[in-house]
Amino acid sequence: MTEKAASVHWDGQGKTGHGTISTETGALSRSPYGFGSRFGAERRNTNPEELLGAAHAACFTMAFSFAAEKAGLAITEIETTANVRLVPQGEGFLIDRIALILTATGLGVDTARFHEIAEGAKRDCPLSKALASVPEITLEATLKEEPAAIRKAGLLP
Repeated sequence: MTEKAASVHWDGQGKTGHGTISTETGALSRSPYGFGSRFGAERRNTNPEELLGAAHAACFTMAFSFAAEKAGLAITEIETTANVRLVPQGEGFLIDRIALILTATGLGVDTARFHEIAEGAKRDCPLSKALASVPEITLEATLKEEPAAIRKAGLLP
């Protein structure tokens, strides 16, 4: 069992307030956020949706990596983006979609098997399960073949 912690400090009210986010590991240490970085054009600070996207992309990528290894797929590199959409709903807001975009590079990987494993990782990663109330979680998965020249040079298995 594992438990991780993050904390937030907030000063002020609503649109004029501002806060900081920290994690127990120190990966985030008093990282600023506020109304401008969440709803406006302010791009220097973070926001909850960006952090949720980072967490979901990281969890999914790790789940995919382990599943691919277990299935014997020779995946050498993985890049994942998670786009989190926040929309107005009534008096508040709703995260109505998370779009996961996976690009993986591998050697001799069967495309159908690759997609099957990617969909399973999306379904089974703990953050996907925790985010089950999000109406739409999509996955766009692209497989790239490792360049033949690198294989011939014996630099990869």
